[in-house]
Amino acid sequence: MNRTTLSLIAAVTALGAVTGFATLNSPGTKGSGTAVTAARLPVERTSLLCPQPSTSDIADTSYTSFTPVVEGVSGSGKAQLQSAAEESADGSGGKKGAGKKAEPVVQPKEPGKPAAGDTSGPDAPALVGLASGKFAPGWTVQETTQVAAGAGRGLLGTNCTAPDTEFWFPGASTAASRTDYVHLTNPDDAAAVVDIDLYGKDGTLKSTVADGITVQAHASEPILLNTLAGDPQADLTVHVKVRSGRVGAAVQALDAKTGGDWLAAATDPAATLVMPGIPKDATSVRLVAFAPGDTDADLKVRLASPSGTITPAGNETLHVKAGMTASADLGDVTRGEAGSLVLSPTGTSVPVVAALQVVRGKGAAQETAFIPATAPVGARATVADNSAKGSTLAVTAPGAGATVKVTASAGSGGGTAVSKTFTIKGGTTQNVAAPVPSGLKGTYALTVEPVSGGPVYASRMLSATQEGVPGFTIQNLPDDRGTVSVPDAEQDLSVLLKQ
Repeated sequence: MNRTTLSLIAAVTALGAVTGFATLNSPGTKGSGTAVTAARLPVERTSLLCPQPSTSDIADTSYTSFTPVVEGVSGSGKAQLQSAAEESADGSGGKKGAGKKAEPVVQPKEPGKPAAGDTSGPDAPALVGLASGKFAPGWTVQETTQVAAGAGRGLLGTNCTAPDTEFWFPGASTAASRTDYVHLTNPDDAAAVVDIDLYGKDGTLKSTVADGITVQAHASEPILLNTLAGDPQADLTVHVKVRSGRVGAAVQALDAKTGGDWLAAATDPAATLVMPGIPKDATSVRLVAFAPGDTDADLKVRLASPSGTITPAGNETLHVKAGMTASADLGDVTRGEAGSLVLSPTGTSVPVVAALQVVRGKGAAQETAFIPATAPVGARATVADNSAKGSTLAVTAPGAGATVKVTASAGSGGGTAVSKTFTIKGGTTQNVAAPVPSGLKGTYALTVEPVSGGPVYASRMLSATQEGVPGFTIQNLPDDRGTVSVPDAEQDLSVLLKQ
């Protein structure tokens, strides 16, 4: 045989081995040549990043890890949270060249039961979390910090996030009372290069230091926004773009008068947006929106209340100029009832990003939290670190009505899981009486699963009063991305014979 024939035989043999593996391991292979719907299977590996919690000497931080029980998932696996600097190149959890590796901050023992860890003081590092096998599908980690005094005092909370390459943060600020940092955490073995664009009410803020920021491997960088901007800006939109690599990103917003919280990334730009779970006792609600394209956006502003959808008087619409950040003070828009803000186009659909800054309390007893626009719950969403008395779950169905199942997990220290089903009328928001595990000890997780009806959106508020200040923090519940689409595959060696 000549060299060409031998090469073709080798190629056919190699491809046969590869396609044979795909066929044997692909779900639902029919062998009929007819396309079938891709199966959704549980993910096998999940990565989460938690930002450095605080630089305050009196900060107390807790971490709570939880993986819901998923039918059909068994076998081994593990999940752990470790200092970013302790993560080795092979993900084994030990720093290269180091001797004895540090103990993980949190290391769950089984799905369905939360695992908790804590730290205090200003030296707590950013954390990298890795989950595999039965711990990966739907894995969530909550970082909650209490700071008794100083700028940003109160309750600060965030869901640790998956690494990505782009993030939008409407609602940041460089006002005189604010100290905002964007935290960038790199979980990988190579340095990441990041650009940060800032947009104020007049458009792009020019900066000579916001481009080409290097985040070293297994490291975290807090970037003070005041160093990137010129004149103070009350309302900013921060756009984080990763040139190479990937990072986790979150904005820590600290206010000298009204406390502070984490501002999580908003969902991707869209024409219609939902910001769920405005507290019923909110004393001030501020809407911040940004249109990233070349077209102005005109938006209808509606509030989904417990009794139906209403239009806030004096704030019926919002005009957002292209490339500029717009804002509107909605005051005490909820007027003693739970609510969710819904933005939709008045005419032409133009993608926007948006978030709410929410204040509770009055005078010296004020505290702040943020509600960025979020994706719907999807198949399932989970939030950890709930307590028997300090948690409020808000669910909204902005379109058609829906039925959802809410499950309270076992407690981190003991207890039995409990589930309840709730019906949410279309166009409303309900603070549902979420179940609490029987015999609860410690904290627990809440999992929301739509049963029927239209899309639902949800958020959870944690509250804790310290020295008369109503500390609180709000986390959204988007789909937990616990499953991945796996297409059907068959071997087709005829492609090698085509010229």
